[in-house]
Amino acid sequence: MSRGARRARYHLRFQLSPGDDLAARAGALAEVCGGNGVDEVVLLLGAEQMYTGHLAGPEEARWFAAVAEAHGILTAAGLDVSLNPWVTVGHADRGRVDALGFAPMVSPTGRPAAAQASFACPRWRRWLYAHYGLFAGLGFRVLWVEDDFRFHNHAPLDWGGGFEPLMLERLAHLVGEPVTREQVVAAVTAPGPPHHWRTLLQQVWRTAQLEVAEGLAEVVHERSGGRSQLGLMSSQPAMHSVEGRDWAALFAALSVRRKVTHRPHFAPYSDTPARSLTSALWSLEAQRSLRPPRVACEPEIENWPHTAWSKSDTQTWSEMVTAQLSGAEALLLNVHPTHAERADSFPRIDSLLRRSRPALDWLAETRPQQAIPLGIGLPWRQDTAARLPSATGTLKELAADPGPAADFLLGYGVPVTAGPAPVQALFGPLAHTFGDDELRAMLRGGLLLDGAAAAILSERGFADLMGVRARELIARSGRPRTGPYAVEQLTAHTSEDKGALLSVDVQPALARLEPLEGARVLTQIRTPDGRDWGAGRCHFVNALGGRAAVLAATAPAELARSDEGRRLLHTTVRFLEGDSPRLPLVSGAPHLIPHAARSGDAHRLAVVNGSADAAHPRIHLPADPGNVRATLLAPLAEPTPIDPGPAGGPLEPESVLPHRGWVVFEW
Repeated sequence: MSRGARRARYHLRFQLSPGDDLAARAGALAEVCGGNGVDEVVLLLGAEQMYTGHLAGPEEARWFAAVAEAHGILTAAGLDVSLNPWVTVGHADRGRVDALGFAPMVSPTGRPAAAQASFACPRWRRWLYAHYGLFAGLGFRVLWVEDDFRFHNHAPLDWGGGFEPLMLERLAHLVGEPVTREQVVAAVTAPGPPHHWRTLLQQVWRTAQLEVAEGLAEVVHERSGGRSQLGLMSSQPAMHSVEGRDWAALFAALSVRRKVTHRPHFAPYSDTPARSLTSALWSLEAQRSLRPPRVACEPEIENWPHTAWSKSDTQTWSEMVTAQLSGAEALLLNVHPTHAERADSFPRIDSLLRRSRPALDWLAETRPQQAIPLGIGLPWRQDTAARLPSATGTLKELAADPGPAADFLLGYGVPVTAGPAPVQALFGPLAHTFGDDELRAMLRGGLLLDGAAAAILSERGFADLMGVRARELIARSGRPRTGPYAVEQLTAHTSEDKGALLSVDVQPALARLEPLEGARVLTQIRTPDGRDWGAGRCHFVNALGGRAAVLAATAPAELARSDEGRRLLHTTVRFLEGDSPRLPLVSGAPHLIPHAARSGDAHRLAVVNGSADAAHPRIHLPADPGNVRATLLAPLAEPTPIDPGPAGGPLEPESVLPHRGWVVFEW
């Protein structure tokens, strides 16, 4: 790993509202930034409690004057400055009412928004371009496009918007006949294979967004003289898939002189158990694969409702480290109350920023060049929602991604990647979204399947390549002839845990697996009274030279975790890797979560303790790595080199790994 003079960048989100004392407040902010190593201020514009509605007229002029004054003071202090307008179409009504005559968003059930505009509204578009154009003239580094730039999640609308008359007119043009909202909703959520109107509606939504994005980029380029670029704030990719988002096209549309920045959402707003870092790690990795390499990444360090009471410093630090490990160019710090006004009133936040920097700078300095994430591949496509069959008739069910698979694997010490990999995992209805040739290609390598995916592949004729036939899914509430399922018993003769029991009692459903000739059955499902219910897990080497592992469980992430369960999964991973094992696997304590990457012949493995108890990680490598360096990153402390443990076996540092602490191995 190359080392240099790189350092982590802090970009601090802060709001300075208009007022006679603005110069003093901006000066105090500049001093706080200088004292805490902040590189850039991202000025919020009429945000949250200060949001009176889409800014226009005298109110917009007041904010413009305030922002212009603050911009001058901050740049004179040597800080970069960006701008975060609070709304595009609008986040939520929250009692606000539109006063500019915008066509409102309309929900699937016909509910109109009071203060949120339709992407197709010409009057709103003119306002948006004028609004961004006005502020672009001040020469900000980035003008951010808020994450309300979406169709879903616009309270109080059910699901969101996009069903307003202006959108339906566009859809009618594609369909070739008039359409009603009721017809459209019924078609796009109809049970069974996707109705072709779903793809057409997504095309309408996608086109409307791209038109707006192109208009924004044009006006920002023109009014800033090319000094400014745009930044996109986004939500979870699965939700954007329902909207039909084309990520590459959207980043291209938002580019100014080929520059654009991305703020991926990845962490919760408030305190959560540390084991939820599996979701944070996967969210960053999933969005990395959707982002063209030229797009800069500035993950947001979330805190809402914007108070130190919402999230601990320890959790905030651990999420900053997670973002830095993912390759972030900067951290967008959302840590002050949006109504704070005086940045010098928060000594605890000052301490957080200063104490966090040593670990973050160390990660920036040791960051591998052009690192490639290592792990089990979790395939997903941006048009997933266009391909999923519907069962319940709702838009919400079309939001599906590999998050549950990532949680299952990461929580058991198995790294994951969104990129191509020799071993992949495919869970649940995502199996519907890949073609036969794509599935056959997966089965030529190593493929881990849950019961739901196995049932889909069986129906499509792939049983011979999986080594099992999954004839049906038995729901927990069902009454099969063999009785209710309860436990999974390890039966493989070579297992050190032979006879051990794992609970499947609360699985929503299990697949009835019929092992084929050549399949190795590792576990059996038993009823409460000990009767045989069916095979639980099977391994198989197929005619293509690939390896398949199938679980009867349809929600593996919801299985009760145990040491035996982890050993069983690690055994499966090594089986799927075959003669070319390459992944580091982690054990030693519950909830040890890995992030692995490679740059040429250099490797880095970072492991975070997702348990509240201190831990001693054990790292299982497929080959002797030679010289290994280990560094302990304890929360809010200086990085400490530690002994990685004796050679010739698993790496077992003697140093304890605290709650939310990371240990980084390099070789």
